[in-house]
Amino acid sequence: MSHTAKSAIFSVALVFSAMNLAPLSAQNRPPALEIAARKLPPLLQFSDGALVHPGAQWPARRDEILELLAREEYGRSPRVTPQNVHFEVLERHFEALGGAATLKRVRISVDGPRGVSAFELVLFTPNKRDRPAPTLLLISHRGKNNLDPTRTQKTEFWPVEELIARGYGAAAFFAGDVDPDEHDGFQNGAHGAFDLVLDGGEKRAPDAWGTIAAWSWGASRALDYLETDWGVDREKIGVIGHSRGGKAALWAGAGDARFALAVSNCSGNSGAALSRGKSGETIRQINEKFPHWFAANYHRYNDREADLPFDQHFLLAAMAPRLLYVVSAQDDEWAYPKSEFLGALAASPAWELNGKIGLKTKEWAQTDVPLHGGNIGYHRRSGGHGMTLPDWGRVMDFCDFHWQQ
Repeated sequence: MSHTAKSAIFSVALVFSAMNLAPLSAQNRPPALEIAARKLPPLLQFSDGALVHPGAQWPARRDEILELLAREEYGRSPRVTPQNVHFEVLERHFEALGGAATLKRVRISVDGPRGVSAFELVLFTPNKRDRPAPTLLLISHRGKNNLDPTRTQKTEFWPVEELIARGYGAAAFFAGDVDPDEHDGFQNGAHGAFDLVLDGGEKRAPDAWGTIAAWSWGASRALDYLETDWGVDREKIGVIGHSRGGKAALWAGAGDARFALAVSNCSGNSGAALSRGKSGETIRQINEKFPHWFAANYHRYNDREADLPFDQHFLLAAMAPRLLYVVSAQDDEWAYPKSEFLGALAASPAWELNGKIGLKTKEWAQTDVPLHGGNIGYHRRSGGHGMTLPDWGRVMDFCDFHWQQ
């Protein structure tokens, strides 16, 4: 240990001694010290060690971050051209929800080298507006009953009526239609249309896209359509997801700068939560239970979180200087809300570099008290793993603050 390091430790010990305090444990140390204790890779430093300076250098650092995350965690998604993406309006109803909204069901199909990838987008836009509406796009991994366009079945997982009443467009697609949530050898869905045939002796590249990336890619194809719809404000489109859908929403927003907002609800491990120092789910556990979610390269970090050349604050920071919202649940220890909050706090300097306010606090967020003052919003809801009407309400409050003032 260097003389400088020894002196710093001695100085800290003197401070604690003078205050008649014992050094803080991991449970009660302030968030800034907790982040320092986790020894995260530096966010505002290029891979060659050079510091990232304010202004024009952030886009280059963001590109470097996206390349790193694509190679080591989520995998590389195929690029498409506008000529390969097609839209077919299956249904149009101008008096949906008792006249409050216009409903459209749209089939989105994408031509791939091995076939066509297709899925359905459901879109409601408010009629009582004199201008296009800010719109939230849900990546839904739950049953299709949650996305019932007839609204015969209603769940708080996708509260269309509440969104419309607040002046927001409500868009959603079922993630399983883009790519099945099962380890099928990447033969079906979007992978089947774009990937090599594996049973012919071909081997997937270690950085080939996983299912999370396929769902994110689907969100970008949905965005391709939303940008053309007259009822949607193309400058104010957010992507939102819960749990595994939250991981996909973050990767979609990080990689596609057309999204003005990304919302992660209880996304936990490999989503908003820092991997280093995390309780609950580990990288090994998520890779073993869901081997299809991430690139093969990510499996190299099973039980090796400290060796990651990044942590999840890199993913969150890739949204800067756009809007980001992170939702935790108090009793969701598998996702570990503490690490989700710390992820948002550790990403905050990317906004500050761009002259914005990130997370407008350096203190622990209180349960059920939303933090909406900066370009990063956060709240920790009472209760367990889920996406509830209060969660949606606080997200809309955040959007009101930034989009509807």
